[in-house]
Amino acid sequence: MFNLKTINTLRNLNDISSKEKKSILINTINAHSYNVAKKDQQFAKVLLQSDYVLPDGQSIIWAKRILSGNKLTRIAGFDLFQWEMNRLNNICGSCFFLGSKNEILQKILVKAALEYPNVKIKTYSPPYKSLFSIEENRIMINEINAFKPNVLFVGMTAPKQEKWAFENKDNLEVDHICSIGAVFDFYAGNIQRAPKWMQRNGLEWLYRLIKEPRRMWKRYIIGNTKFIFYIIKEKING
Repeated sequence: MFNLKTINTLRNLNDISSKEKKSILINTINAHSYNVAKKDQQFAKVLLQSDYVLPDGQSIIWAKRILSGNKLTRIAGFDLFQWEMNRLNNICGSCFFLGSKNEILQKILVKAALEYPNVKIKTYSPPYKSLFSIEENRIMINEINAFKPNVLFVGMTAPKQEKWAFENKDNLEVDHICSIGAVFDFYAGNIQRAPKWMQRNGLEWLYRLIKEPRRMWKRYIIGNTKFIFYIIKEKING
């Protein structure tokens, strides 16, 4: 059964090893993705079988403490992105951005060339659709494997990106696969992150709700209520 106790959430990014095996799958979990996984068995399987799951969301931190007493530190998808890029810059490594629109990817290329000059970067914008054809998947895999990046960043929104990464990881010649969703837009500057003080106090969700109320109200008002209900139920059931 899928519940938060069964998710082995990462405590520190430095615990990620680059030498364990190829295609290390790194995903994140927040209240929204937890809610989705409760209804989507395939997505639940992906999270449970990921090599590392990052507690991306203050609600996960609080829930973990309530359920098991574990004291975690929030690790956002953007934290993972910066950690990987700094690591790659130090070793003159390479990364591949899969997802988003070409104009977003171009902004990422320009910015990353300035901030991480030692990192070799390639990008690919897949068709915007819920399911890819066999040929479309083949093209994406071939593009990635021809480049052989140290890190593959996948940004297709959840849970599509996590499912794609899980289904194709054994065919990818990469070290780390990171599903980081909105980070593409954050880094490109299309969406602004919350101020640091809001991030530190677990209020990034409120900032996004204020900035995009029509798009985000269901996720944060209804979704957070559902999450609280699930956690109470999980606590009662032990």
